[in-house]
Amino acid sequence: MRRTAFLALAAALALAGCGGSGDAKPTITVSAAASLKKAFEACAARLTREDVRFSFAGSDELAAQIRQGARPDLYAAANTNLPHQLASAGLLDPPVVFAGNRLVLAVPAGSRVASLDQLARPGTKVVVGEPAVPVGSYTRDVLARLPPAQRRAILANVRSQEPDVLGIVGKLAHGAADAGFLYATDVVAARTELRSIELPGKLQPHVQYGIGIVRGSEHEAQARAFVDSLTHGTCRQAMHSAGFEPPAA
Repeated sequence: MRRTAFLALAAALALAGCGGSGDAKPTITVSAAASLKKAFEACAARLTREDVRFSFAGSDELAAQIRQGARPDLYAAANTNLPHQLASAGLLDPPVVFAGNRLVLAVPAGSRVASLDQLARPGTKVVVGEPAVPVGSYTRDVLARLPPAQRRAILANVRSQEPDVLGIVGKLAHGAADAGFLYATDVVAARTELRSIELPGKLQPHVQYGIGIVRGSEHEAQARAFVDSLTHGTCRQAMHSAGFEPPAA
């Protein structure tokens, strides 16, 4: 899966560089966390000065691609750690925090699961993100704050660990799991297929999204304009409509 995503990104980068002199607008390539898909596609539709190609996957996978030599124009992650790591390695300009989110317990629309406590019941099928992907890391932050016995019981019910939020959504929507941990925006994007159960405030992790321009971008001005639109321009409204929160002060 990771190799396929890398090849898809490489193809997108090649296509982005093939525009002739008669092209009306430059094309920028954005590697972005899968949870940003709906919002970023809505954002791109509002832009008038550039076209945008996207590669959506787990934030950790996209960061690994950049370390291996992929050079999109922008990298957007569902946390701030990965962008800062790439910046420290000289692969990314200093990143900007552009949005916040909330982790929720997501269940299929007709599920009888109504609380976090029910995840510890024998036979309950739980789906989570892989430890290295942000949604999986945030999930483990939540579980670490539970009483040890409850945490062990929930982990014993985990049936699948997915590489991104789209995998978790798919498992829930197709009935392969009874509950999973997702961002609030993922449930909004799933429309009527899923519903969310809010987590207690004392368990809620600090979910922030970071974005940075990849060093060596051939479209730095357009990439910077995209970032600006997320923080205080046309794309900020697209983020709000998708359910994202403003970045923490």
